[in-house]
Amino acid sequence: MINNNAILLISCKDQRGITADITRFIFEHNGNIIDAQQHIDEQSNTFFMRVEWALEGFDLAKDGIAATFSLLAQKYQMDWELSFSQDRPRLAIFVSKHLHCLYDLLIRYKSGRLPCEIPLIISNHPDAKDAAREFDIDFAEFPINPRNKNAQEKRELELLKLKRIDWIVLARYHQILTKDFISHYGNKIINIHHSFLPAFAGKSPYAQAYKKGVKIIGATSHFVTESLDEGPIIEQDIVRINHRHSLMDLVHKGEDLEKIVLNRAVMLALEKKILTYHNKTIVFG
Repeated sequence: MINNNAILLISCKDQRGITADITRFIFEHNGNIIDAQQHIDEQSNTFFMRVEWALEGFDLAKDGIAATFSLLAQKYQMDWELSFSQDRPRLAIFVSKHLHCLYDLLIRYKSGRLPCEIPLIISNHPDAKDAAREFDIDFAEFPINPRNKNAQEKRELELLKLKRIDWIVLARYHQILTKDFISHYGNKIINIHHSFLPAFAGKSPYAQAYKKGVKIIGATSHFVTESLDEGPIIEQDIVRINHRHSLMDLVHKGEDLEKIVLNRAVMLALEKKILTYHNKTIVFG
């Protein structure tokens, strides 16, 4: 059962009294804090906070919390976002021909481990159609080439709007999204890159790593920006390798790692534990 909690994500210039005023706001309305984490970036003097409290007994209605809190937010000129643990964001998964991350997400979803709805899978190839049918999820294929890319993205955006999609997960989707497409989902598109960024960016990172004789390989999940593979990093992990491992060994180990890292990143987003700041993320564990 998902708890009935409210969650605030906050960033602003660091000032005395912020934490005290936020916790006092919750206390004075009979709230019980479940989790509170904060961080100060000393170089920019920026304050970040995630606070979660139980709504049971809270004397403000859910639709009245934002208006009341906004008075305090104005005092500190906060950037803030209020959400609720019982909300179930709607995700669309984009995928091409490598289906391991897609299947991993769908199995976790169907077993109730992802607090979201996944009503749509989009691909530029037909390979994922059977997976969509198996999990009873709508599938849409949009073949893309340089001549039709803008028109196809427009059709995709129309479908995403129709399906009321909140988040997009690129589960090994081998297309570069245009600036216009990304602008509709700012910091709401999560990608998995089969490399430990910023090393070995771009195409065939495992082959690059193999040629270099590296001793570790990794996977990186990040938000998508118009700069390829340079968006704010959400989650990373590595696995050790040695000279006995073939290129296919690297691919298989890497694919296992990709599934783990992408799932962690998606869960962090669904649990409202990520704040973006410039080109970095503040991730509350």
